[in-house]
Amino acid sequence: MSIAIRQQVILAVKAVENKKGEDLTILEMDRNSGAFTDYFIVCTGTNPRQIQAISDEVQRLLKETGSLPNSIEGYNQAEWVLLDYVDFVVHIFSERARKFYDLERLWKSASRLTSADLARKPAKPAAKKARKKAAPARATKTKSTSTRATRTKTTPKKRTRKVS
Repeated sequence: MSIAIRQQVILAVKAVENKKGEDLTILEMDRNSGAFTDYFIVCTGTNPRQIQAISDEVQRLLKETGSLPNSIEGYNQAEWVLLDYVDFVVHIFSERARKFYDLERLWKSASRLTSADLARKPAKPAAKKARKKAAPARATKTKSTSTRATRTKTTPKKRTRKVS
């Protein structure tokens, strides 16, 4: 994941913390899970007004960096507000909706991160080792002084007798 994406996720987490979002969870999605994004930020609001305030704060802080959500779902009902920033998705739930949908269980292959984990520089990926296919065993040539040693043996020709 790029550093810019991580910085945006850090800002979104800061916005949730600013508005006292509860039970904050950051999930780094496993690449092999088929996830459509890199991160989920999941939190709970205690009432519809707080859920909307968290959503507004996330949008405000990210807009300052030039990031706008690709889509916003559920803002008016404020049971589950979803802010899709493509590389990460912010889920703001009511307590009842969070228990019902249980995203952490659905995406259990994802790694749970803390704010401190995000702030650290990402580890450089290990150098990929070239996988070599096992080459067929080669016969070693031995030096010989005679050319016969390197020739293959041939079967002698059959001689035919002439009948006179």
